[in-house]
Amino acid sequence: METAKDVNRARKVASNWRLILAILILIVVVLFVVGIVIGYFVGLSKEDDVIKATLSDADESVSRKLMEAVNAENIRKNLEYLTSKPHLAGTPADKEQADYIVKLWLEQGLDHAQAVPYNVLLSYPSKEQGNKVEILNKYTSETVFTSKAQEDILDDSQNDPDVVPPFNAYSAAGEVDGEVVYANYARVEDFFHLQRDLNIDLNGTVIIARYGMIFRGDKVANAKDFGAVGIILYSDPEDVAPAGEETYPNGIFLPETGVQRGSTFKHAMDPLTPGYPATGYAYRMEESETELPTIPVHPIGYSDAKEILRRMKGNEVQKEWKGEIPGVTYRYGPGLAAPDDDKTVKVSVYSSNTMVTTYNTIGMIRGSVEPDRYVLLGNHRDAWIFGAIDPSSGTASIMEVTRVFGQMVKDGWRPRRTLVFCTWGAEEYGLIGSNEWVEENMKSFIPRGVAYINVDAPLQGIHYLKSSATPNLKRLIYNAARKIPDPSPSGSRKTIYDTMVSRAPMEDDVPKVYDLGSASDYASFLHRMGMSAIDMSYRWDTDKYNFSIYPIYHSVYETFHLVETFYDPQFKYLQGMARMWIEVAWQLADSLILPFNCEDYGIRVKKMFDGFSGTDSAQKMRDRGLSLDNFEDAVNTFKTTTAEFQTSLGEINRKSPMEIRRVNDQLMSLDRAFVDPLGLPGRKFIRHVIFAPSSKDVYATAGFPGLIDALFDIDNSPNPTKQWREVERELAVITYHLYSAANTMGDLVTSLTRSEL
Repeated sequence: METAKDVNRARKVASNWRLILAILILIVVVLFVVGIVIGYFVGLSKEDDVIKATLSDADESVSRKLMEAVNAENIRKNLEYLTSKPHLAGTPADKEQADYIVKLWLEQGLDHAQAVPYNVLLSYPSKEQGNKVEILNKYTSETVFTSKAQEDILDDSQNDPDVVPPFNAYSAAGEVDGEVVYANYARVEDFFHLQRDLNIDLNGTVIIARYGMIFRGDKVANAKDFGAVGIILYSDPEDVAPAGEETYPNGIFLPETGVQRGSTFKHAMDPLTPGYPATGYAYRMEESETELPTIPVHPIGYSDAKEILRRMKGNEVQKEWKGEIPGVTYRYGPGLAAPDDDKTVKVSVYSSNTMVTTYNTIGMIRGSVEPDRYVLLGNHRDAWIFGAIDPSSGTASIMEVTRVFGQMVKDGWRPRRTLVFCTWGAEEYGLIGSNEWVEENMKSFIPRGVAYINVDAPLQGIHYLKSSATPNLKRLIYNAARKIPDPSPSGSRKTIYDTMVSRAPMEDDVPKVYDLGSASDYASFLHRMGMSAIDMSYRWDTDKYNFSIYPIYHSVYETFHLVETFYDPQFKYLQGMARMWIEVAWQLADSLILPFNCEDYGIRVKKMFDGFSGTDSAQKMRDRGLSLDNFEDAVNTFKTTTAEFQTSLGEINRKSPMEIRRVNDQLMSLDRAFVDPLGLPGRKFIRHVIFAPSSKDVYATAGFPGLIDALFDIDNSPNPTKQWREVERELAVITYHLYSAANTMGDLVTSLTRSEL
């Protein structure tokens, strides 16, 4: 029977357990509350970290680490690999290098890397019949001269069975012969001189012309337009091997058998899929519907050109047309002189076009704050043969650039914005890889792309750094160059910028930054999407040499030996270029406010207008009653607005993420405002109305290109009334886009107040 003592003891135990339970509950509640409080403050701390990162400007210590990490020996090893075999677009070697770079990028620490294929139309010489130029008897067809099928092999590095013989891609196939006419550089003005000044009938002739001054495809088109049935291209010693200079393998100049290969298609795209990417689902035109060349063209060395030029008859050419082939008196023609007046010149081309797959490689380091804003670095990867300068010196450099950025990511750093690294396929055939990628991705990149930085062939010389860019990026180039040691310092020349000041052409007391033409992969980014862009390369001494391009361009002699022996034995110049590339990209990717200066854009456009206003063409417009007043007002409005916007950047609220985003979006939009969705006249895929290549030379830049093209040779137009209407249209188009660009940089509410007509 339970006693009172037992009951009391049970009650006491129960009471103790209730107390323990209460204490435990209290402890849990306290811990829960403390956890909430700690979580709240930790959350605040993390939120503060996010806000701090969002509003933080670039850390200069990152720049120093990036610069110090660039290793010249790595670039040398990269170039040695890239030039170990020919890697023509569409070949197995092209795919091998693409796969190698993708694997390398993933090992280096990039977040993403892939090879992106496109099925495109490329051109190759026949393996059965060699392209050639002949001199043969008109009556018996006996051949007295045939051009070399291959360049002479001058060292073992060139002795590779995959070396493609000299040819011009996309040449029409066929055999043609005719009276030969020398046409200097085959520019429009050269043909006018032959036809108008000398009264030479060019119909049915075969043209021989030297490389240089303009794009080779324009030479072919000009020859066809003036009635020629074929054209022969060669490199003249005046342009590639000045008297007394050592030729390869003893120097950097082109030997007499050296031949420049290259495309002759005038458009930057896959010929069969204009406007759309060359994917598996793409609609493809028939070749007969394209604008591919319709006459045969073949390149030869100057030893072969001598055999034609020394036999020519006709008057001796004017001084400006004379080259420097020893033993040749340059004559216009047409035809050959006695005892060869019974002979003709024949061009035979057996090349064909075929569908192949080429590959871009795309790598990415994701941004930590603005992952949807993209800074792109690019260089093409395909080469006609070994491509030690073009493009492999650039590809070797970008491989080191990605290693350095990848290591920084491994060490815990991330850029504010996303970095995108690109090596393009089939650039040599007409910027095909980059163009197809832009066509496939432009819907994403038009609103999100910050800028594109191109380094195609950085080692064209070693005298100074030449840069071309949209004007808003000029100061960024200067700022980067001031930070980077010169590869060969001397005296007061400590930095790359110092050497630019000492050696580069100057403009307004600073090194000249050139306008962008269409010579490399920046073209589609700028001309199609309106993305601001930069192109950089080292150049030769322009006071000493008057090259259009470096002498051994696109020949078999563009080897690793050429670079290591004559251009950059210690690879210090390529190290300097890699540093420039990194610094420019880092500032674009990490700066709180994008390092664009839109005021410089306004200044440049004003200078272009002032230059145009004083030309004969502008006076012809006035004489016809076309006023430039609205054009000038639009230029001045744009100049004023860009200056005001640039000043306002110093007054914005840097603690407001939305304010930062707003001004950066406006800075990114400046070049977009100059994109005309209808394109330039006759060139609907080139849409930038301020900076674009001339229709007469895709290498050269024409300010206000639509207007300049409309005014070209207007006095001799077969339909001047129609052409003057085109001038009126282009005048209105440019004026509209200048006002639109001013509105882009200004206040939309203010721009909506216009009411006058």
